[in-house]
Amino acid sequence: MSAPSRPPVSLRYRTRQALQGYGFVAIWIVGFFVFTLVPLVETFRYSLNHVLVSATGVEQTFIGWQNYTRALFTDPTLVELLIEYTLETLLSVPIIMIFSIIIALFLNLKLPLKGIFRTVFFLPVVITSGPVIRELVSQGATTVPQIAQSPLVLDFLAQLPRALRNPVEYLMTSFILILWFSGVQILIYLASLQKIDRSIYEAAAIDGASAWESFWKITLPSLSTTNIVVAVYTIITLSHFSENRLVRYIYAQTYDIKGGIGYASAMSFLYFAALVIILLIVFLTLRSRAARV
Repeated sequence: MSAPSRPPVSLRYRTRQALQGYGFVAIWIVGFFVFTLVPLVETFRYSLNHVLVSATGVEQTFIGWQNYTRALFTDPTLVELLIEYTLETLLSVPIIMIFSIIIALFLNLKLPLKGIFRTVFFLPVVITSGPVIRELVSQGATTVPQIAQSPLVLDFLAQLPRALRNPVEYLMTSFILILWFSGVQILIYLASLQKIDRSIYEAAAIDGASAWESFWKITLPSLSTTNIVVAVYTIITLSHFSENRLVRYIYAQTYDIKGGIGYASAMSFLYFAALVIILLIVFLTLRSRAARV
């Protein structure tokens, strides 16, 4: 007598969740390998060559790491822009995060017309792209130059080291543009705030905790993981902004007689290395703080 057949073993819940997650990101992974990884490899190959574009095609002459050494040791403009980019990013990210969390806290309250306010704060995300933001920047709509022309501010900037002078002046005159980058971050913080169990706040209020104490002891610790996501997203957004001076300089070198595609490719990888270093610093710093919570 044959043994009764067993019913098919169903996948475990975690396995089904994992498969569904991989299914959602599979398209992105395929797109990354097809549309991003191949150009990255080709760009790195260009950075090791002297590239000449002629009527007959693209001619490459292998020169090793000469483009990299030239960019680091004989191009003061690139080094200065890299330092300014690093300082401006490290100064801008906390400002954007603080502004975003403050606005998210207000939008999380029971306010009339709350949906309209959310749309207003997210609208700059749609505007700050392409020719629109380029036109706004060219007309000076994103800066307040009168601040930098104040005698008190001029004296303050004159006392700063040269490496800090330009980033601080950028923050003081372009804080409007910086705050325009807060739309997505506000939504991320808002979603995280809505996931915090309200009963925790009720228990804290019964124990006599004030709203200020609840914010520092409940809200901020609950947003520790969200802070990492927001910081990483903000750094990447600021780094590929089309009006970034470093990006524009690298792009200009692509068509310069003394530069060329190979030299611009080397500078772009140096820029990428600086971006990775900033991401690691911010990620490790915030992760260590999150681990202590």
